[in-house]
Amino acid sequence: MVKHLESSKDFTDLVKEGKVLVDFYADWCGPCQMLAPILEEVDFIDIIKINVDKHQELAAKFGVMSIPTLVLMNNGEEVKRDLGFKNMDQIKKMVE
Repeated sequence: MVKHLESSKDFTDLVKEGKVLVDFYADWCGPCQMLAPILEEVDFIDIIKINVDKHQELAAKFGVMSIPTLVLMNNGEEVKRDLGFKNMDQIKKMVE
């Protein structure tokens, strides 16, 4: 299930339990727009989309320098990170 982060204060609660894939993106980003429909099809992990223009403090906290950036969180801790467009197979491999 894909959820768009509305408030930065909700972030900690959303990632504190289990595995969650975080997608740092922007509406104007071409590769982000290509990745969005693929993430909508993902049914094996929860996804939180964070618009870097609206949540600059979270992007800075995670050191996001390019988008899209996918960050795999496990019980609130970052365990893996990947940059750029990914296909479904690459996403599955990342979250294994």
